[in-house]
Amino acid sequence: MEHVVIAGGGPTGLWLAAELRLAGTPVTVLETRHERDPRSKALTLHPRTLEILAFRGAVDPFLAEGRRIPSGHFGGLDSRMDFGVLDTPYPFTLALPQARTEELLEERALAAGADIRRGHRVTGLTQDEDGVTLEATGPEGPYTLRAAYAVGCDGTRSTVRAAAGIAFPGTDATTWGWLGDVVLDAPPEGAVHAASGPAGGVMVVPMPEGVHRIVGGDPDSNGPDHPGELTLDALRAKVTRIAGTDFGMRDPRWLSRFGNATRQAAAYRKGRVLLAGDAAHMHYPAGGVGLNVGVQDATNLGWKLAATLAGTAPDGLLDSYHTERHPVGADLLTSTRAQTALMNARSAEGEDLRALLGELIATVPEFSRNLAERLSALNVAYPAPHDQPAHPLTGHRAPNLELSDGTALFTALHPARHVLIDFSATQPPNPLPGTVTHTAPTPTSRPAWSTVRTALIRPDGHVAWATPVPQPSSGSHGHRNQT
Repeated sequence: MEHVVIAGGGPTGLWLAAELRLAGTPVTVLETRHERDPRSKALTLHPRTLEILAFRGAVDPFLAEGRRIPSGHFGGLDSRMDFGVLDTPYPFTLALPQARTEELLEERALAAGADIRRGHRVTGLTQDEDGVTLEATGPEGPYTLRAAYAVGCDGTRSTVRAAAGIAFPGTDATTWGWLGDVVLDAPPEGAVHAASGPAGGVMVVPMPEGVHRIVGGDPDSNGPDHPGELTLDALRAKVTRIAGTDFGMRDPRWLSRFGNATRQAAAYRKGRVLLAGDAAHMHYPAGGVGLNVGVQDATNLGWKLAATLAGTAPDGLLDSYHTERHPVGADLLTSTRAQTALMNARSAEGEDLRALLGELIATVPEFSRNLAERLSALNVAYPAPHDQPAHPLTGHRAPNLELSDGTALFTALHPARHVLIDFSATQPPNPLPGTVTHTAPTPTSRPAWSTVRTALIRPDGHVAWATPVPQPSSGSHGHRNQT
């Protein structure tokens, strides 16, 4: 039995479905919503997510419709990080409403052959050594579904996580942000407008169809209790106190509040049940990273789950999903908590802290770049095996290296297979089962790569292993581990 059932048809579930279908794995997606939600919680695609889309030849429609923003904020600070210095083909964030992102991802999953069932909800599950039995309900009533594995991509209130008995420890909300998608008669100029001070912070971002998103926080919203439904008058008052104007807001399309409750699943895998996206981690939406980390979870999981079902995975490969992604989720929670603290630092001391960190971003390029790499997930590196020596690049993200045939690495990753690169260009690389093989010129402009002779790149764009160019005094080679 090779069937996988995914609970949740948001960006994480849809991307995972498409990833599994690349390997020919039968996939069923059960999505509670009958129709796509027109209200977009997320607006931002970060550089690493754009790279992942490029891995599969799927990035062009997003680039064609999204608005490129060459900078990003940390904790709502006035000084913005310059994404233009990042080592990526996509040195910017891409503003695109989540509703459109989901539509593009759903089109891809359907074209790949995924079975997407809208109006179907997982209500429970049990598992045994051979598979998972899911209880579900749809337009025609309740039914059961048998699968080899089940993946919960069903959000922070995940039914799959609860049914599998996976703990979700963390902290409850202590502050509440607010959001309004409105029409502005006097909108500010620029791709992003921000204002902050003792009264709070606010950002204004243009959206399609003449709508602007206004998002922010203020000291009046601090406290553990939900402040109640947001009204247009309340939003207008908050924005006016912070920015000195309401920008002529009217005709609200969506008004909402969100808290900073922060939680992470204790395990991303329990037997034949796995978690990804918001089902695995819950946090304040600082920096717009949530959707991105979910897609990155799915990219790490997809090829591993497909290989496990195909019987080609080495021992422990599927367990490495938790080993690699759980620390990334923990770092995400640390970052969003830190940014939340900065956003709420409105005392005199807090304003001085914000001013100092803003000055460091503006005047210390290394500091700004480090924050940008963290926010964009370009700094993510997975641990190398502990039992044997490994090349320093093992586990790190591979850049879009030039190949000898005139293409580049991201193109070679389209089939979601391992890519073996030989930089010596003296002989064709020895083929390994299930790999795409290429020769490449020595990447002299990249010091860390200039002394690499061969490298195996995983389907998710990270280095599985690398070997150095032999030195006259040493015949050592890097450890080869195809995981």
